[in-house]
Amino acid sequence: MHQYLGHIGSFPIRSYSILFLLAILLGLGVTVTLAKLQKKDHLIEPLLDMIVPVLFGAIIGSRFWHVFLFDWGYYKNNLWEIPAIWHGGLSIQGGVVGALLVGLWYVRKHQLSFWELADLCAPGLILGQSIGRDANLMNGDAFGDPTGGDFGLVYPEGTVARATYGDQPLWPAEVWEGQMDVIIFALLLILMQKKMPKGYLFLLYSILYNAGRFCLEMLRGDSPRYLFHWTAAQWTAAIVILISILAGIYLALASRRKAENN
Repeated sequence: MHQYLGHIGSFPIRSYSILFLLAILLGLGVTVTLAKLQKKDHLIEPLLDMIVPVLFGAIIGSRFWHVFLFDWGYYKNNLWEIPAIWHGGLSIQGGVVGALLVGLWYVRKHQLSFWELADLCAPGLILGQSIGRDANLMNGDAFGDPTGGDFGLVYPEGTVARATYGDQPLWPAEVWEGQMDVIIFALLLILMQKKMPKGYLFLLYSILYNAGRFCLEMLRGDSPRYLFHWTAAQWTAAIVILISILAGIYLALASRRKAENN
């Protein structure tokens, strides 16, 4: 676990930033490759055009989630720290919500199929999330609770995990989430070969990721707890799963209605 890979002069090269950039590039690369393999070349140009506004939406959404849902107790007394994303604090779930909102605006403006594009982006998105958890590991954040034994991750000096729990071994919550994301990535690639209604692949990604995230949050040691002793991430996950199920039912009914009319 190294927060810094080195320095260029006095400028630090942060592991988190390098892996964050790698997650974006590989996720985009996978999506473009899948578009070519599925002969959906017409989606590549709009996909490349929307990447910058979607990225800004993801950053704003992830910061909003972290500040107002995960750590408002700190930021309400340090308002000048809210825009300081270079000090850390980005939520994956908020990033996905922010990216989706910008994506919805873009596809409506350019009259594209939202569900077709969402299905195409799902595998690349979950791959990027997996690499993002590697960034958390290197940075010493998104850590778990103490294991209570002599097994687990012991973080080095200078990390938030070490400052919070000292030299106690912690559950590898971010490592297991990254591994879970790789499994979901593989499942989506397999299911992409099946004939499924538009939108189902993306909704499946949403349900699988958030169900896994809900369970892994039980091991997290860096999040405040609310009603039912759930973290903000668990509440977000439960709401997203419910919305995804309702969206799937809506798409199924719409598809059946369209078939009957034809």
